[in-house]
Amino acid sequence: MLVAEILKDKGDAVYSIRPDVRLGDACGELDRLRVGALIVCDADRVVGVLSERDVVRAMAAGGAAALDRPVSDFMTADVVFAAPAETVTILMGRMTDRRIRHLPVLRDGRLAGVISIGDVVKCQIAEATQEAESLRTYIAAG
Repeated sequence: MLVAEILKDKGDAVYSIRPDVRLGDACGELDRLRVGALIVCDADRVVGVLSERDVVRAMAAGGAAALDRPVSDFMTADVVFAAPAETVTILMGRMTDRRIRHLPVLRDGRLAGVISIGDVVKCQIAEATQEAESLRTYIAAG
């Protein structure tokens, strides 16, 4: 399955935040939206990803004072992207190798969506279920 197909099923909603927003406000957004990461955008450009893991690191290093500092101080700035034509297998390898759980998707240089590890797992389960059903049908017909 391709990234474009996952986005077609999932939708292209992207939750983003500006790099100058306070970390405490970003935490509120993560909670309100019930998501594990926010894409950090400066105008139309992706400049980072703020994940729950980044928040934990910020709190461990700076305590409660970190909540008053900007997201840009704690976000992951080395963003790894996905493309619509890539396969789920490629994404799984990239996510595993880089130990990341969220990949912004760029289409023609513009943010087109976000793929999470949960989306990848859901896709893999659906494909395995479909394959098992096809085998059952084939065996029953044989």
